[in-house]
Amino acid sequence: MAKPMEASVATAGFKEMRVQEALRDALRHEMARDKRVFVMGEDVAMFGGAYGVTRGLLQEFGEQRVRDTPISEAAIVGLAIGAAINGMRPIVEIQFCDLLPLCMDQIVTHAARYYYQTGGKIPVPIVVRSKFGTRAGGGPSHSSCNHGAFIPFPGLKIIAPTTPADAKGLLLSAIRDPNPVLCFESHHLYGVKGPVPDGDYTVPIGVAAVRRAGKDLTIVTCGGMILKVEEAAERLKEKKIDVEIIDLRSLAPLDKETILKSVAKTRRAMVVDEGPIVGGLVAELAAMIQENLFSDLKGPVVRVGAHHLPPPHSGPLVDAMVPGVEKIVGEALRLVAR
Repeated sequence: MAKPMEASVATAGFKEMRVQEALRDALRHEMARDKRVFVMGEDVAMFGGAYGVTRGLLQEFGEQRVRDTPISEAAIVGLAIGAAINGMRPIVEIQFCDLLPLCMDQIVTHAARYYYQTGGKIPVPIVVRSKFGTRAGGGPSHSSCNHGAFIPFPGLKIIAPTTPADAKGLLLSAIRDPNPVLCFESHHLYGVKGPVPDGDYTVPIGVAAVRRAGKDLTIVTCGGMILKVEEAAERLKEKKIDVEIIDLRSLAPLDKETILKSVAKTRRAMVVDEGPIVGGLVAELAAMIQENLFSDLKGPVVRVGAHHLPPPHSGPLVDAMVPGVEKIVGEALRLVAR
């Protein structure tokens, strides 16, 4: 894996932004700073992106640097790889993560391995942005959470920002990274507001955040599930259970040090994800925690994830498939009672 360059941090203040706006702020900042950076994808130019993230960039930077593409995910990522190995820094938008399997060969066989295959001579600095999160009406083709499927592939970095500040800071780090980076953006979080530093603000990839300190139980999560975990922690507080919340922010590499330090303190761990409970992120986290801290744990690591089913269209079925606050609270109470 290629070594990232150092990035400066020079902030003059803060602005209140939504996650959607913070992502756009990162794109605009880096496109103005580095002429090698350009954006491409379905509907990113004239329409401004399916979720409005690229809105206004066409008018500001022109059609050479904000490009609409045909509906061919493999072609989009393939073109981005070609541009990257020739010195450009493309940012690709794949509207739904359900469509990432269509370009998986390009991402994991070519982009992720090219630096290794060339003996460390040619990096592939591309960013692939995509939306994840199960929602009513999305159905099996536009509502998946397959972020965990990409974790096993070496040479690939994966981020999943949850706050507006992290959305800007992580995306800027991703664009500057010489390695291919997948940026998973939760549709549950696009409208979340928060302070975002002005200027050249970066968040390092591979560092988790302790969103809430606690002593009785560690809950590790990412993406849109942070909202449910935070609500669950408030309910558990009423029952005198003190929860520590670890927001991964980066899925590859994982911040093992922060996770294990927290679990070593609380001696209980729950891993919560919107993706399937079978395989993927929750399985990796549970195995890693038990392998390193088995003798210190007061109970088994509890996995909380979605049922192993295609995402349904129906709202009530989505609620039944994806873990909610009541599920998280119930599992936490059973774990602490052991």
